[in-house]
Amino acid sequence: MATPTDVPLDTAWLDRAWDFDRPAESEARFRAKLATLPPGSSASLEASTQLARAQGLRREFDTAHATLDAVERALPGQPERVAARYLLERGRIFNSSWQPDKAVPLFQDALARARAAGEDFLAIDAAHMLGIAAPPETRLKWNLDAVAMTERTSDERARRWLASLYNNIGWTYHERGEYASALAYFEKALPAWEARGDPRGVRIARWTVARAYRSLGRNDDALAIQRQLAAEGAAANAPDGYVYEELGELLLAKDERAAAQANFARAFELLGGDATFRANEPERLSRLRRLGGIE
Repeated sequence: MATPTDVPLDTAWLDRAWDFDRPAESEARFRAKLATLPPGSSASLEASTQLARAQGLRREFDTAHATLDAVERALPGQPERVAARYLLERGRIFNSSWQPDKAVPLFQDALARARAAGEDFLAIDAAHMLGIAAPPETRLKWNLDAVAMTERTSDERARRWLASLYNNIGWTYHERGEYASALAYFEKALPAWEARGDPRGVRIARWTVARAYRSLGRNDDALAIQRQLAAEGAAANAPDGYVYEELGELLLAKDERAAAQANFARAFELLGGDATFRANEPERLSRLRRLGGIE
């Protein structure tokens, strides 16, 4: 029987608290939640791991590691679920700061602990992260393992991983130049996101389908989707730099140089304001500046 200090964090609340597009707002929710939880309790430590994740998304890596250091000191005597969450978030911080060699063993440990504890959601999360951080030749295996776990589980929350996993498998095939296989998985991801009722995921899935079309030379099909996404973003006052980047590429391929330049310039404006993009994609940002005619 769980003691009051062993009660897990409410996962329904956790799902509501997260907005991955607005990590600062999520961080504020985690801080507010922590103020209501007994210090040192399992729920408090789990909430702290999510606080660290939000800090990592804001690229405050030293702060995130310090948050996790405090969790690590309190781990003795905690359920394996808490240790698995800690390992997952420590690994994510390392992976986000370009240290996958440090991240991979943490994800492997998280996977083993989550499996041993019967925590399917966390086990699938760990396998999904290995599908991102592991050496390229093993990523497809990890993603397919994660899909198999997701298809076997009776945990409905864990089954929601399918949409993300199909997306990741699509990108793995795309990076290997197997564009038809990539498209097949991107197309599988779209209804999976729709079933989750996740508008952001649906938009990303539509974008990835269009991206695969471009790689397959189906530029008119790709252009139709990206133009629709741009129109929807403008109507919602939520322009997407990645959409404008793709519009630039597609219009450049059609030799519509003036229109391409305008879209590259808009992409530069939007993506240049994203700290993560600036840190991770300096060459891509420089290309957008050049093709956008920005001095």
